[in-house]
Amino acid sequence: MDDTLDAVRALVPEIVGRGDEIEQARRIPTDLVEALVEAGCFRSLVPRSHGGSEVGVPDHLQMLSELAAADGSVGWTAMIGCLAPLILGFLPRPTFDAMYAAGPDVIVAGTFNPKGVATPVDGGFRVSGQWPFASGCQHADWIIAHCFVDDGRQPPLRMMVLPPDEVEIKDTWWVSGLCGTGSHDFLVDGAFVPDDHSFSILEPQPGVEGPLWRIPELSSTTLMTAAVAVGIAQGALDDIVALATDKVPAFTDSTLATNPLFQNQLGEADATLRAVEAALDAEAEEAWAVGTTGSPFSDEHRARVRGTTTWVTRTAASIVDVAYSAGGGSSLYASNPLQRRLRDVRALTQHFSMKPDVFTLVGAVLTGQAADTSFL
Repeated sequence: MDDTLDAVRALVPEIVGRGDEIEQARRIPTDLVEALVEAGCFRSLVPRSHGGSEVGVPDHLQMLSELAAADGSVGWTAMIGCLAPLILGFLPRPTFDAMYAAGPDVIVAGTFNPKGVATPVDGGFRVSGQWPFASGCQHADWIIAHCFVDDGRQPPLRMMVLPPDEVEIKDTWWVSGLCGTGSHDFLVDGAFVPDDHSFSILEPQPGVEGPLWRIPELSSTTLMTAAVAVGIAQGALDDIVALATDKVPAFTDSTLATNPLFQNQLGEADATLRAVEAALDAEAEEAWAVGTTGSPFSDEHRARVRGTTTWVTRTAASIVDVAYSAGGGSSLYASNPLQRRLRDVRALTQHFSMKPDVFTLVGAVLTGQAADTSFL
């Protein structure tokens, strides 16, 4: 993992310098995706048996945070693409092996929201629908489409894995935050998906062994989402410190850095950021340890992961708010990265997995009340 981190850190100046380009293109440029591939980002979680680095989730989160500190859209898009071994690992082992036969740098895109219908046919399913928020779909090797299966089965949901040539990308990604993620809609019209290219996320039966697939999927993905939020917050604090050394606020004769109120706000924000980092690290280490031992994840453990990651993400957003506000009028300019940090982190807090009512579900589980834990 050290080699990948070193390679990522070497890319940071380029990523930062291309922030406007990424935002205006509404996607990660192809050559930058290739640079992330070359750095080893997308093989981070891939088993060594398939040419990957097979790092633990805690180390993987560090990489995601460093990318997000450089640019939120890059961090988010890399996070989604890196989910390939986790998601594809729920397919039968021969299918997984075939998908990694050409090498470890496999990238996925898709959506958890079940916006399509899968009709069982001989050997598989006929799939149709339109799905939003497919981050990185323009450079993905496989597209994930969550569907309702219309044969009365329980649970009725099933993930479908399609090659890109079976989907049509709709240019819908005109948004305020995470603009550079290329999270367009995609459309599927009657494509055939073989049985061995589908699985149930609610009753997963991993085809690959290892701790990554023993951690509940939403626990893993929310840990990664929170890592992106932490990276954005770190980037915002770096930005405001750099600004404060030169900015002389209106009607003052000294820099922002000398202002006692700013110093107080920065000191508290820095302490808060270190607290959320520590909480996220501890949660990731515990989840990885449980996954490594093969112990089952209780509802209480899953609830605490969700509670921690939601708190981390929303608290990271409040840190960005502090940095943005401290920048005063300077933060308003499109040339100032703080306005992008604010929009990006607020986009994260809009994600379904980070809604405030997650805490309600957590509290219900912790008090032994009736609760739907299907998506815990």
